[in-house]
Amino acid sequence: MERSRITASVAAFLALFRVQTDRPSLMQAQVKALSRQAPLLFFICIVNTLAVAYTHYGVAPAVLTIGCPIFITIGYCARGWTWARAGYRTVSDAEAASLLKKMTNVGPISAAIIVVWGLTLYQYGDPYAQGHVVFFMGVTIISCIFCMIQLRPAALLIAGSTAIPFALFFFATGRPVYIAIALSMLLVSAAMIYIVIIFSRDFANMINIHKELTATQVVIERLANLDSLTDLPNRRSYLAKVGELLDRPEETRHRFIVGLIDLDGFKSVNDLHGHVAGNNVLVEAARRMQEMSDDALFFARLGGDEFGVIIDAALDDDETKALGLRICKALQVPFTNMNIVVDLSASLGLAAFPQAGSTAELLFERADYALYHAKQHQRGCPAIFSIEHETEIRQFANLEWCLRHADVESEISLYFQPIVDVERGKIVAFEALARWDSPELGRVAPDIFIRVAERSDLINKLTRMLLRRALAEAKNWPDDIRVSFNLSTRDLGSREAIVNIAAIIENSGVAASRVDLEVTETALIQDFDQASASLRTLRALGVGVSLDDFGAGYSSLSYLQRFPIDKIKIDRSFVKDVETEPSCRAIVKLVIDLCRNLKLTCIVEGMETADQAKLLRTLGCKTMQGYLFGKPMPAAEVLGFINAANLPLFLEAPEVQALAS
Repeated sequence: MERSRITASVAAFLALFRVQTDRPSLMQAQVKALSRQAPLLFFICIVNTLAVAYTHYGVAPAVLTIGCPIFITIGYCARGWTWARAGYRTVSDAEAASLLKKMTNVGPISAAIIVVWGLTLYQYGDPYAQGHVVFFMGVTIISCIFCMIQLRPAALLIAGSTAIPFALFFFATGRPVYIAIALSMLLVSAAMIYIVIIFSRDFANMINIHKELTATQVVIERLANLDSLTDLPNRRSYLAKVGELLDRPEETRHRFIVGLIDLDGFKSVNDLHGHVAGNNVLVEAARRMQEMSDDALFFARLGGDEFGVIIDAALDDDETKALGLRICKALQVPFTNMNIVVDLSASLGLAAFPQAGSTAELLFERADYALYHAKQHQRGCPAIFSIEHETEIRQFANLEWCLRHADVESEISLYFQPIVDVERGKIVAFEALARWDSPELGRVAPDIFIRVAERSDLINKLTRMLLRRALAEAKNWPDDIRVSFNLSTRDLGSREAIVNIAAIIENSGVAASRVDLEVTETALIQDFDQASASLRTLRALGVGVSLDDFGAGYSSLSYLQRFPIDKIKIDRSFVKDVETEPSCRAIVKLVIDLCRNLKLTCIVEGMETADQAKLLRTLGCKTMQGYLFGKPMPAAEVLGFINAANLPLFLEAPEVQALAS
């Protein structure tokens, strides 16, 4: 045990004189420090050497006053230049180790040469010159130790190779003054050795702390610039990249494209399969984007299921669209995770610099508009912002301005279209449809101004006004005729709006059982939980809930299970080709049978011909809506239409059954 302690103590003592080459960061810090201090040390030594040589010139031999100073000056200048250069360039770890080892080996020898040279000159001078030598050696020793304080081995060896010979020499003179100086030098050197050991330890610890802080900063920087879920660059990085491209010098600036990607139907993944499945889809989508990334293609996750892309290449519109299509197709491949298969598409909006805008704000705004256009008209495909989109934006802005300043009470009216039971030849309901006749714009198509109202937060006001009117009209109808009214996405997504709608129905004087509220699949998937809560609140009043445009969007049977739905309205797109397309007939028949099994009312929209009605009646449909039975009419004409209605009966006939089969 004692032997091992002695061995450990010896090893620890020897370690004080060894350069720590196993700690690259410490070596680099030591080189940086010495690159500033070593040239200063050599300069001090050269000045002191020349001063001592001058005071002894003509007294001591020329080899000591001329030859040795020249040799010392040349050597110190060379070493000073080497260290000065190290401070202005990147030094490898191997080179740093070599420089430190040379300083540890050469430094004590150089200092010892100075001491020997000074002590040799001492015997030639008078008392004043001898005092100069003592001062020279004391200053030199202290300067060497102090300037080498970051490199502990060199500082300790310099102290040992200079302070001890100095003290022994002046002890040997027998002069009390010089003995006192020698004793003081030993005490000062011992104190400085202690300081060197403490400081070098603290310096090494400081470098370790700095290294840890640097590593932490790198992690923080990574977290600040990368999305934690997908490891793609985040919104911050995306904005910085766009800013970097915009800030390039004009002579190197070229066309680049800012893009926004949205996973169509992603909301339903979270709602139907849970957030874990949704996160897995996002991770897989990010992986596919990373596989496509290169120097010209930069992807980022901006939040939720929205991603960004930057195409840093001077592509024309055709090349841009081809690349955008490749991105969309890569994201259309089914996602398989957690034993489920998710079929999604990705819409992409693109805006090119400088054609679409010269600022980040304009580029984002127009890429977002192109994305909106893609989702509305070519879902699952790329759309490049164009002159036509610019025109649409201006028209949209003009429409919004007109709608905000419209006298909605007088300009917006309600029309009503009958919904018919074709088995009994009886009107069962009227759907309320808004019409806007603007003094400036004329008749504005409903789908356009309703979209404007939804995007500009005017829809809740319109909903309340029109619902009151619709219920006021329905109050005058026979009690067995219902009124059907459409709710928007913003209505379903607002708790306050639903409370207002419920209050209007309760105070209308119309039985809630005569009211049907129509919602679209798009409205349901925007905020699944809020939409569900809204519909259950309304359903508790006794109103009916119809799922409108079924089949036109991301139809899911889970809607029928998870929402309080009473009726399904099959989209008119299936009716148009029902006579010629067997697949359309098969889909309609499937939905009709599904409704029958679930005890839901099935309404087919877009009925225009008697042949369509006969065929659909054979397929099992009893309730229909379309121009065949009546076009939308002003409120004043409804009662007359009800009284005069002579609706045909569409019963199953053998010839129609044959067509259906």
